[in-house]
Amino acid sequence: MTAPTDTPGSVTTVYKVSGMSCGHCEGSVSSEISEIPGVTSVKAVASTGEVTVVSAAPLEEEAVRAAVDGAGFELTGEA
Repeated sequence: MTAPTDTPGSVTTVYKVSGMSCGHCEGSVSSEISEIPGVTSVKAVASTGEVTVVSAAPLEEEAVRAAVDGAGFELTGEA
């Protein structure tokens, strides 16, 4: 799901990630996704498997997938 936010020009996207089970997992995923150019905010929630990403423009799903893979988890798609 992609929706505009209160910040003009920003895009919020919620992704589903499988395998997160704790705060350390959330931190690993958030850290990797934060490295993608244009990302301004990342919030991962292990209990729901959702990662909310705010970016300056829509992100390429493959870039997000590569970041999640780099953290050791699997991107299963957009929520």
